[in-house]
Amino acid sequence: MNPKQYQQLVHSTTPKSPLIKDCALAFLFGGSICAFGELLKMVYGNMGLTEDGVKLAVPTTLIVITAVLTGSGLFAKIAKYAGAGTAVPITGFANSVVSPAVEFSAEGKILGTGAKMFNLAGPVIVYGCSAASLYGLIYCLFLK
Repeated sequence: MNPKQYQQLVHSTTPKSPLIKDCALAFLFGGSICAFGELLKMVYGNMGLTEDGVKLAVPTTLIVITAVLTGSGLFAKIAKYAGAGTAVPITGFANSVVSPAVEFSAEGKILGTGAKMFNLAGPVIVYGCSAASLYGLIYCLFLK
């Protein structure tokens, strides 16, 4: 079988993707996540948080919610239906860190959860967040 025949075979057996439906669902779910972020921004602002406090609280809340949904298995079910709409940067990031950690947690805290959370998100992201948190702590304790 030559490459052209193989491509024809693949094309004839691959199920057609409902592109319009998938794009619409991704748009709706991604937009809903962003709208929820805006709602959180208004709620935190009305609670009296400063602008900087709101800027910290909104992504933190979205990350925690996504991590809980990922750990409980609900995020995968939502993502199966919503598609790329769940890849909004903040939720996609949280899911990419938590998913491998949950998947390999049976291997132990260090070699399973600790090591595998670096697989997908990458050490730069995780170390960057860790360094930013440490810097923020040092700044709050000693420099402010």
